[in-house]
Amino acid sequence: MINRVGLMLLALSCPLFAPGAAVAAPSAASSAVSPITIGETRLVPFADGDVRQVNVYLPDGYSEGSPRYPVLYLIDGGLSQDFLHVAGTSALNAIWGRSLPVIVVGIESKDRRAELIGSPGTAAQHKQYPTAGQSAAFRSFLRDKVKPLVEANYRTNGDDGVIGESLAGLFITETWLREPDLFHRYAAVDASVWWDDGALSKAAAGLVSANRPSVPLYLTYSNEGPETAEAAQRVADAGGPLVCLVPREDLTHATAYHVLSPQALQFLFPTDNKHDPEWGFEVPCSKKS
Repeated sequence: MINRVGLMLLALSCPLFAPGAAVAAPSAASSAVSPITIGETRLVPFADGDVRQVNVYLPDGYSEGSPRYPVLYLIDGGLSQDFLHVAGTSALNAIWGRSLPVIVVGIESKDRRAELIGSPGTAAQHKQYPTAGQSAAFRSFLRDKVKPLVEANYRTNGDDGVIGESLAGLFITETWLREPDLFHRYAAVDASVWWDDGALSKAAAGLVSANRPSVPLYLTYSNEGPETAEAAQRVADAGGPLVCLVPREDLTHATAYHVLSPQALQFLFPTDNKHDPEWGFEVPCSKKS
């Protein structure tokens, strides 16, 4: 099932009139309203009685030709989640030539602690969040339903990446460690790797040895405290040169995503453009920034 994702803008004029002044009737041209369509929504079954929004933004010019595009998969990509923010960032990056134009696919999450976390957590965490620890099911949903749907219905070029923040960043880090071939590149912004006393990061070396990831991971943390910083460092140490670790303790959990998503997209889908250094389009660990 497909619904169009649209936004309507209506300009309202409120002039001040002198008493008794006549008010001119609006012309047909000045009162016309038309929708701004930025994409489409597909409803995809997740489980019995549970369907999820899969929101798709197509880059500028998609409808005018036949080129194929990379795909950016966005975790927490519902319309009330991060879809509009990341689709807008992708569009602006492409205008500046900072990152490639991409198809943005936002996948809605619902019970984020169940779907984006791979372990039940500490005893205290499990008591507070009893559904936590079912990320494998959400990963299967991406692998078996979302990706085939996108590849069958849109002009993709076989290249892709995934992005998410907070618990979605934890999910992305776990996916890079456990099933690295699911995507070509990964970006985990301010990932909640502190969960379960950093258990995922403590298992990272063993998972890298077992699953041998060969694709890059952009991993950031903000001023979340030493537990997060230490856990992120353990993941980076395990991954070696494949992990681009970006410490940003000048940022908070509330500000990191908006500040770092343009850089994350540049890491995921770099261009060959040469940027003026004054623009600040630099990415640590990237030879193309």
